[in-house]
Amino acid sequence: MAEAADFQGTSPSPARRWLRRTGALLAGAPLLAGLLQLPAAPAADAAGQDAPQAAAGAGSVSVSVDSLTPSVPSEGDTVTVSGTVTNKGKQAVTDAHVGLSVGPPLTTRSGIDTVARNSDDVQTPVGQEIGGKYTEEFAELTPGVSRPFSISVPVDELDLGQNGVYQLSVALAGQTAAQQWEHTLGVQRTFLPWQPDEAEPRTKTTFLWPLISDVHVTAETGSNEQQTPVFRDEELAKEIASGGRLDRMVSLGKDLDVTWVIDPDLLASVDAMAQGYEVRGEGDENVPGRHEAVAERWLAQLQKAVADKEIVALPFGDPDLASLAHNGTAVAGSLNHLKEATDAATETVDTILHVTPTTDFAWPVNGAVDPSIVKVATSAGADKVIARSDTFNETSGLSYTPSAPRPIGGGTTAVVADARLSTAFQGDMAKASGSTLATQRFLAQSLMLGLQTNEQRSIVVAPQRTPSASQAQTMADALKALQEGTWSESQDLTAAAEAKPDPAARTRIPSASAYPSALRKQELPRTAFEQIARTQDKLDKFKVILSEADRVVTPFGRALNRAMSTSWRGRAADAAIYRSGVETYLDGLIDSVKLIEKSETKLSGRSATIPVTVQNNLVQGVDHLVLRLSSTNPTRLEIDGDAYQEQPITVSGGHSQSVKFTTSANANGRATVVAQLYTPDGQKYGEPVTFDVKVTEITATVMLVIGGGVLLLVLAGFRMYTQRKRAAAREAAEDDRDTGEKSDDPQDGAPQNPAAAAERLTEESGSGSRADDPQQPSDPAPDTAPESADPSGTGERVDR
Repeated sequence: MAEAADFQGTSPSPARRWLRRTGALLAGAPLLAGLLQLPAAPAADAAGQDAPQAAAGAGSVSVSVDSLTPSVPSEGDTVTVSGTVTNKGKQAVTDAHVGLSVGPPLTTRSGIDTVARNSDDVQTPVGQEIGGKYTEEFAELTPGVSRPFSISVPVDELDLGQNGVYQLSVALAGQTAAQQWEHTLGVQRTFLPWQPDEAEPRTKTTFLWPLISDVHVTAETGSNEQQTPVFRDEELAKEIASGGRLDRMVSLGKDLDVTWVIDPDLLASVDAMAQGYEVRGEGDENVPGRHEAVAERWLAQLQKAVADKEIVALPFGDPDLASLAHNGTAVAGSLNHLKEATDAATETVDTILHVTPTTDFAWPVNGAVDPSIVKVATSAGADKVIARSDTFNETSGLSYTPSAPRPIGGGTTAVVADARLSTAFQGDMAKASGSTLATQRFLAQSLMLGLQTNEQRSIVVAPQRTPSASQAQTMADALKALQEGTWSESQDLTAAAEAKPDPAARTRIPSASAYPSALRKQELPRTAFEQIARTQDKLDKFKVILSEADRVVTPFGRALNRAMSTSWRGRAADAAIYRSGVETYLDGLIDSVKLIEKSETKLSGRSATIPVTVQNNLVQGVDHLVLRLSSTNPTRLEIDGDAYQEQPITVSGGHSQSVKFTTSANANGRATVVAQLYTPDGQKYGEPVTFDVKVTEITATVMLVIGGGVLLLVLAGFRMYTQRKRAAAREAAEDDRDTGEKSDDPQDGAPQNPAAAAERLTEESGSGSRADDPQQPSDPAPDTAPESADPSGTGERVDR
């Protein structure tokens, strides 16, 4: 961006400055006289600057400014500067004191940058020290020891003149054994914005408050009807817990006039956590999550914090627009994921926060853009792209900072955030000194920007995506001071984008060659988008067979959005593991619906049925599947009179289903059969099952032989039956004769001899022959014995 023009102003009263300098010289006269009496000691000027020989001891003391209040003083205030001094050298420092000095007002924004880069330079003077009671003395500073200090000075004593940004120097001067004269041993420079009166016009400032996190939720869900989400770890719980990064963002942001920029994935993840979740444990075991109450509390606080505030919703998962533009557009279907992520944003935010967000803004990493990024960013419906001045390359020679909106053609507006203000909080803010310096520098840049012209401008501040808790605190401190100041007023992002563009500002999008190489090295590679496309293709084939497809499509769709997240920048290995985990888990679900392996089947006869079993280990049922059984040798084995047969399949969750196919054999031998599942569009589903069918066909000759054997068995049985019948008849006749010989009157009561009768029956049925037996075994015997014309006796057995 073009450097701001020099800001010319008046100096403090010449008479007053002359009196100060004269007083300082007079006060230092005795010291100067004493130094002149030391033959070996080099001279030092009255301002406390060392001669070249003394430069070796410069910077041996570290001066830390931990607090400066108020950050923006007004007339009648007292400025208090507190901090510590630490002797980093090897020699003790004696007769030391800490003092303040105010330099002349800075005139450019680049001048502020120069002072900030050289804030501890002891060689550059910063004006006259405010002496007297506005110092703090130390008799001795031992090496390695830190000592606190606090100096309070009324604003009237600072001799501030016109409105502007003043350097405030905090310096320690003292002596060492090697340099026994007072000289500056450590310094810290900061800035003192001075605008006691209301500015006219005020600068309209938009501050983006990002609520974005890393990817925490996997595609996996618990094996239950509730679809319990599975988290990668408990890091999100730490961020939203009391004192965590996201907890601080919410608690600080609620009291600030900011535009909230939210990744809907964060809201969906915390909402899922609040309803019960699992965490991936060691091995394949998941463990129950324990922070549902923390998630509920954070969501409740966020709902209150964003009430009546502008919310800009990023596409779900905060997809990396630059990676997509540079490496993903050549992969089919990649832009569809961006469209789906954008569509999911509104519904997610509205459902959880009960606020309708705007989805008109796209935010590439660091606001770096080129034509392809703008094209991708607007492909999903956004018509405003948040850029940044250091990458938008303002080269039109403007002597001031123009307003944020820039029409770049095609109905698209580039909202160019100010780079100096946006990057003010990227350093280490964990230490109070870093936080204080960042706050004063931010305020100084903001005031200097407002003093450049008398025209009102709209300025946007887009800080880093995921500020730490300490960075968030510093941002809040600086923004609160700014909003309580006299030269700036707050404005929503939508209003900033709709502000009148500066006709002199650059509107040409930087070329692809101007895109920062450091950012390009962090992008997702093309292979990442190819893996995402492959996973999506598997999902498309899988969902058509499910009775409740949304139970799978939604979590996997969101997981693929997360796989394109900006948060993976600089974490290529983690990104690859996440993508592979999504694909592997989907493969496991797909394999849960499969054919059961079969061993060799034997087929005897011309026709038979072959059962094939489909197993469904999913929680939900599957349908719309077709099972095809094919014969690789239909001349030997046919399936329902053809080379193959198909049957529709429906299997309930957790069950198996067997399907029978009619087969017919035309010849003996082994035939190979293939079972394969198909989706309704004819695509193969899962792995095929191949097994052999051994055909042993029954021929006519074999049937004749078997029939003859059966006939012989029947005839043999008939012969045995007739022989037994004849033997029984003879036995009956013999019994009649024997009874007549022993007793003339069967009624005389003479006892019968059963044993003798049984003996005779045995002899007659034995191998001995009688006159009426056949002479050859094959000769037929009479069917019955000669019947008597006499009536049958009592108890006589008669075969009929």
